[in-house]
Amino acid sequence: MAAQKEYLTVGSTGKGEYSEKKSRFLGEIHPVTSEEEAAAVVAQARKRYYDARHHCYAWILGEDGSVKKASDDGEPSGTAGVPILKVLDGAGIRNAVAVVTRYFGGTLLGTGGLVRSYTQAAQAALKDARIVRMCQCSIIGVEIDYSLLDKTLYYLRQQGIDPYDQVYTDKVSFMLTIREDMADQICSGLTALSGASAQIITVDEGFFPLEAGGAD
Repeated sequence: MAAQKEYLTVGSTGKGEYSEKKSRFLGEIHPVTSEEEAAAVVAQARKRYYDARHHCYAWILGEDGSVKKASDDGEPSGTAGVPILKVLDGAGIRNAVAVVTRYFGGTLLGTGGLVRSYTQAAQAALKDARIVRMCQCSIIGVEIDYSLLDKTLYYLRQQGIDPYDQVYTDKVSFMLTIREDMADQICSGLTALSGASAQIITVDEGFFPLEAGGAD
């Protein structure tokens, strides 16, 4: 199986709320990278809303989404955890946990009402979250002469790459985050336009956020 090259996740916590027949469903979604982190988020929700009846949740972990868990936390089987999980999975979200806390309003909602309510609360939280696209990337450090700066910046703009962490001393240095499949091409381009005078080093490799994306 080919290695996963990119996935969507949440870059920040999202929160949302849905009400049905006086029952309140408080949704939240958090970025996590392990089952321990995900369980801690659920524990924090239980502590924060200690007087609520149910804290249902789901998480998807791993770049390929291979680790999944869902809990109905006392609600009828399949009416809470699985709907929350479907919201995450349907949006392609990985490395995230969603928790929906329910304050009972005194009226039973039935299977359909529960599925709808937990789905709506999870969707509201996801909509509020900042979605980022994580890609297999190389982090490249570049050092060039001032005389090459304008030409180098123009080249990078053409490639859709924004330098960051610029430092101006006797030379100009900056960092680049480049998709792994483009790294060799970009580095070769920088070497060519600088007449091989640019100093280029690979600082790190792995999954890193690129431009903000959407889950729709």
